[in-house]
Amino acid sequence: MHNSVSTPHGVRRQGRGMGRWLRLLAGYLVVFGLVALIWEGSKAVFELPDYKLPHLAQIVEAFGRPTPKGPTWLVLLQDAGYTAFEALVGFTLGSVTGFLMAVLFQRYLPLRRGFLPYVIASQTVPIIALAPMIVVGMGWLGAPPWLSKSIIAAYLTFFPVVINVLRGLESVDRDALLLMRSYAATDNQIFRLLRLPASVPYLFTALKISATASVIGAIIGELPVGSTRGIGVQIVVGSQYNTFNPGFLWATIVMAALLGMGGYALVALAEKRIVKWKREE
Repeated sequence: MHNSVSTPHGVRRQGRGMGRWLRLLAGYLVVFGLVALIWEGSKAVFELPDYKLPHLAQIVEAFGRPTPKGPTWLVLLQDAGYTAFEALVGFTLGSVTGFLMAVLFQRYLPLRRGFLPYVIASQTVPIIALAPMIVVGMGWLGAPPWLSKSIIAAYLTFFPVVINVLRGLESVDRDALLLMRSYAATDNQIFRLLRLPASVPYLFTALKISATASVIGAIIGELPVGSTRGIGVQIVVGSQYNTFNPGFLWATIVMAALLGMGGYALVALAEKRIVKWKREE
């Protein structure tokens, strides 16, 4: 039976893949080493107390510290999972809403002129001021606790999608557009065969921004008093006990950062697969 891996071409391809992963790992290790050097060096040079900047060892130790609910890393992981669920719902709602709005704005110019300024103005309102109102309002309506956080995440998510997709839908080649119109193509055919494929790179650029923004929105929604689950709640707890246990606050920050990085990485992976498929097609 023919085995492609045993061929010289397969071996070379496997070797290149392994080398790429090794270079990537080496790059991460170098960056981590530089961050650790700057971190510990700054603490030593400026004589910063632990509650302002703990040692990296204290942060690592905080992950393994036992709690009534289990080790700290497990508690943070469970809360991060709850925040990830809120962010995912908000990311989905915001992305779909933003995409549909961009399509409508591209198809109907009066609609764009009438509503796009309000879409832009909506992002000038500080989300930290809106979050308590949304949380309290949704609680008064009897909605599940996670829904208000997802709405806040959607609020931060939809704007990049609207702007980038709208730009992508209008970035089509003028000659290709004129050619399709000369063949009497309908607006729906032009959208499906020309505008939509042209908007894909812009869409994924927006989705990568929105993936991290949705995590931020979910965490902000968890900050008002009354929330009981989520990584935002742990950040509040860590800030309250920062003087006595500074490593815990930074452990929650690290977990929140990993959550945002994970969302970005998933979208980037999907982009790599889909855009590659479109190119091959």
